[in-house]
Amino acid sequence: MSLEMFGFKEIDHDRLKKTKTPYKIYAELLDDITQEQFYDVLSQDFVTYGALMPDAHAGYSMPIGGVCATKDVVVPQFVGFDIGCGMCAYRSDYTKSDITKHAKKIYEKIIDRIPLGFKKHKNHQSLKYDLPLSSFAKQVLNTLGLMQLGTLGGGNHFIEIGYDSLERVWIIIHSGSRGFGHKIASHYMYQAYLANSNKSDKLDKILKDFETRNQNFKIHNPNGYEKSFLKFKNRQLIELNKKINLDNLDGIWGVKVGSQLADEYIKDQNFALFFALENRKKMIEVICDILNQEIGGDFEFEHEDSDRFINRNHNHVEYDSEKNLWIHRKGATHAKAGMSGVIPGNMKDGSFIVIGKGNDKSLDSSSHGAGRVMSRKKAKEVLNMQDFEKSMKGIVGSVNEHTLDESPLAYKNIFEVMELQKDLVEVLWHIKVLINIKDSTKMRY
Repeated sequence: MSLEMFGFKEIDHDRLKKTKTPYKIYAELLDDITQEQFYDVLSQDFVTYGALMPDAHAGYSMPIGGVCATKDVVVPQFVGFDIGCGMCAYRSDYTKSDITKHAKKIYEKIIDRIPLGFKKHKNHQSLKYDLPLSSFAKQVLNTLGLMQLGTLGGGNHFIEIGYDSLERVWIIIHSGSRGFGHKIASHYMYQAYLANSNKSDKLDKILKDFETRNQNFKIHNPNGYEKSFLKFKNRQLIELNKKINLDNLDGIWGVKVGSQLADEYIKDQNFALFFALENRKKMIEVICDILNQEIGGDFEFEHEDSDRFINRNHNHVEYDSEKNLWIHRKGATHAKAGMSGVIPGNMKDGSFIVIGKGNDKSLDSSSHGAGRVMSRKKAKEVLNMQDFEKSMKGIVGSVNEHTLDESPLAYKNIFEVMELQKDLVEVLWHIKVLINIKDSTKMRY
């Protein structure tokens, strides 16, 4: 299938150049929405450079597969909702033949022990940390986050077990910061919007009313009042965030670096990056235990072994001290020179272990996958189970009507995508799929 069939067309460079912001595009064709979103990004006066990876497609505000540099401004929209979403790969001691003998049982046990989709653990999971986070983020962590730690999520998130050309088995996970990161992202997107508009914040009135009602408490027990006020404020923030419909808020809203809001966002974003990594690590621990049980080994997950373990997220903002700029990546893998990374393809074509080449034109970035050619809704309408099942022959995977929107046919050709970014990364290993697990529950649109 050609990309033109799905609305992808020639890139309108004449229009993009009118923004006067330098850029680089590694994709050959783009759909209209992606081009429009990239134009809007380049049009911001605080954006100094932009790039689109070969998997670029429409996202929220900035295209997925997009990277941009900003001067003295951070933009929560440019990171997106799933802060810290990324890839972990771990090379085990097992071989292809070890897995194929037990593949179905391994698949079933993983599904039984790791919550998928909207499911979460019944109890809080342990998490040791010494990173700072705001009181708002801490409340979200303690009410939701710790129950979602070690869970996969839905959509294109997956657990994959595959093998390289030496038949060594790799565990590969694509997941993020779950509902914890989503609430953090939504909160700061909305606060950035309020900070850039003339609209009064409803929260101010609610907090003023609380202060008025508790004047005596504040006078006679100031420490107790501050604790109660903070708890009340965070509870109100969570309730207000539930009512946010960010789709109705037009525009791009940056936050000035050095402001309290920017400081809080950066702090909580960094914690969400940590949370997402710990989320993936906990799943790898469970999978290693399952492999040992089924195969009869005593293999241990050693996440400090850099020769075996790779972690690379693709949704974040970070400060580049050499450029004195803030680099935002949304669905783009950090690919600094010598940096290990993982680029997934689709359910049948596996993943690629890569080394970054540090290309400045891509802001040291590469694609985060193959990239969709059709929306989930469109995929459900035009694809069929017969072709889906045929494409997945020989793989133990989550293949049913609820994962039809994740069919390999809903994505760009990953081998063509890798060819388009040969100046960005070097492929070390192509991991071919033995087991692929995705959430199989009905998607919500």
